[in-house]
Amino acid sequence: MPSELLLRCRCGRVRGTAQPVSPRDGLHLVCYCRDCRAFARFLEKADILDAAGGTDIFQMPPARLRFDAGSDVLRCMRLSEKGILRWYTDCCRTPIGNTVGPRIPIVGVVNSILGDAVDGRSRDEVLGRRLCRVHERSAVGPLPPSAPPPPSVRLFVPRAFMMLGWWMRGLARPSPFFDERTGAPRVEPRVLTQDERAAL
Repeated sequence: MPSELLLRCRCGRVRGTAQPVSPRDGLHLVCYCRDCRAFARFLEKADILDAAGGTDIFQMPPARLRFDAGSDVLRCMRLSEKGILRWYTDCCRTPIGNTVGPRIPIVGVVNSILGDAVDGRSRDEVLGRRLCRVHERSAVGPLPPSAPPPPSVRLFVPRAFMMLGWWMRGLARPSPFFDERTGAPRVEPRVLTQDERAAL
C-alpha cells in the first residue's frame, strides 16, 4: 500500500514528504560504486555506507518529493564537470539524493533523509526489501549477508517500463532540485577539482 514518508535531515532544519512511496512506486537498491562512497566521504558521513561500502538508495520521480522547510540550505556537488548532481543539506551535511538533469524523471534518494511514514509504519516496511545491488565489483570488502541479489532482466524490464511511465506522465516536474522555468539547478553545483576527488 502506498504511503507518505517524512523527509528530515539530521538536524531537522530540512523537512518535507515523499509520496506516494511503496515497492511498486520505485526501485530499492544498494549501490557499491566508488562515486557514491566519495560522496559519503565528502560529506563526512561514512555511516551511510554498509560494511562493503554500499549506499542504500530508493529511486523515484522528483515530482513526488516536496520540501516544506529548509530549501535555502539545499546544496549540490559534482565529482567532475559532467558528473551527476549529488544533493545534500548545508546545515548538517545530510545526503539527499542524486539527479541527472531536469528532464530525467528519476532521483536516487539516499535513505538517510527518509523517515518513517505518517501512518506510523517504518521506512523499511514502506520501501520493502532491497531488490538488487549494482556496481558490486567496486565494493571495498565482502558483501554483507543482507546484500540483495545482482540485477536481472526479470527485474529491470518492468522497472524500465515504470520509468518510461514516469517520463510520459511528466513526473520530472515539479522538482525540488531544478528551476521550473529555466531547468537550471536551484543552487550552483560545486565541482570538485581533480585533487579533491583523488583525496576522496
